[in-house]
Amino acid sequence: MNGKRRLSASVDADLLHIAQEAVASGRAESLSAWVNQALRLKADHDKKMEDLEQFIAEYEAEHGEITAEEIAAASRRAKGRATVVRGAPGSVGETDATGRGVA
Repeated sequence: MNGKRRLSASVDADLLHIAQEAVASGRAESLSAWVNQALRLKADHDKKMEDLEQFIAEYEAEHGEITAEEIAAASRRAKGRATVVRGAPGSVGETDATGRGVA
């Protein structure tokens, strides 16, 4: 379906405030545009998650279930290839009591 349709919805006050700030700062053309973009991002995300779920199901049907050990090994390999952009190598995900990254 093409075109626009009017929508009445209740939203959390903090999200409305964020949207209004986006409009006021020029990061969004209008509240409607901001909501439309948010809905588009959510729809795109949901589609990607469905596609990933289907891919994993097809992969596991052909190769067997992906084990926790395989997931942990893949995670280690990914972390080993990561580029540290803040903090010292090895500090990724490590935080102090305030929630700040530790070097």
